[in-house]
Amino acid sequence: MRHTMQTAAEKTISTQDILAASRTGSEASWRDYVHIARLDHMTKHVFIVPGIIMAYALVEPPLDGAVLAIILGFASAILIASANYIINEWLDREFDAFHPEKSKRTAVNKQLHAPVVYASYAACATLGLLLAWWVGPIFAAVAIVFWLSGIVYNVKPFRSKDKSYFDVLSESLNNPIRLMLGWTMIDQQSLAPLSLLVAYWMGGAFLMAAKRLSEYREIAANAGVEVLHRYRRSFRFYTERSLTLSCFLYAMLCTSLLAVFLIKYRIEYALAFPLIVALFVHYLRLSLGSGSVAQKPEKLFRERRLMLLSSATTAALLSLTFIDVPMLESLTVPYLITIDPAP
Repeated sequence: MRHTMQTAAEKTISTQDILAASRTGSEASWRDYVHIARLDHMTKHVFIVPGIIMAYALVEPPLDGAVLAIILGFASAILIASANYIINEWLDREFDAFHPEKSKRTAVNKQLHAPVVYASYAACATLGLLLAWWVGPIFAAVAIVFWLSGIVYNVKPFRSKDKSYFDVLSESLNNPIRLMLGWTMIDQQSLAPLSLLVAYWMGGAFLMAAKRLSEYREIAANAGVEVLHRYRRSFRFYTERSLTLSCFLYAMLCTSLLAVFLIKYRIEYALAFPLIVALFVHYLRLSLGSGSVAQKPEKLFRERRLMLLSSATTAALLSLTFIDVPMLESLTVPYLITIDPAP
């Protein structure tokens, strides 16, 4: 018992030292202000690409000016995401000091000046929304929702990240938003099917829940549950069991809604379903490992097996977008096997 109390005290002193260091860190340079925009997280915008592909496959819109719209659209998404990252790092700096990895962030270790931070945030958000308007009014409306999602997630009195389960659902809402950004880059006359949007949302919720599960297991084991609670208020109501169950729930909802979508719009995608399921299983396996890359989604491209499986799934879906398999149409027609009565 005495050893346990000493260990807890040492952990408390350690986190207090981290907070003290965050307030007395060296003066930030201009590179530090660029760094908090997290341009290295641009890999997350790969979730925009399926929206482009699906819009083309289902609507077949004219592609005049599509290349310019896609370039401006991606630039807009990157700028708005950077604005959200800036405000996230600034407002979370004292909480991030308790996280083993996030305690290394610039805002924790450098003296940033609030006027410069807010000016950077305003510049990225304003330029991103201006570019969005040049792409088109529907794209701009989706971009505004993207920007507002960052405020709801990070800023009081909303700050959804502090509320259990709602933190996962609000953060993963960026997934269907990104899909709609891709969709409206090339088609301004329609919206993506609701079944696809909600499936994309639940898929993102699975990824975020797996991230929370990985963080819970690692931080609780190495630093203690108390440190975990100080890092993120929502963790006070989570357990390893509840997070694991939520992963299964989101995965099942995602695959169920994907089934609805593919039966209604493109039955050929059913052939890629085993690969999609394998992706869920492999990602959950990753989240249960020590030092899991699931805690750093922006670095998932370094996980070789995951990238191979993702590439195979993407290639399959892309191929099935253009390949018709007429015999699969029978799966969409209700059919009962009848048994003739004995003579």
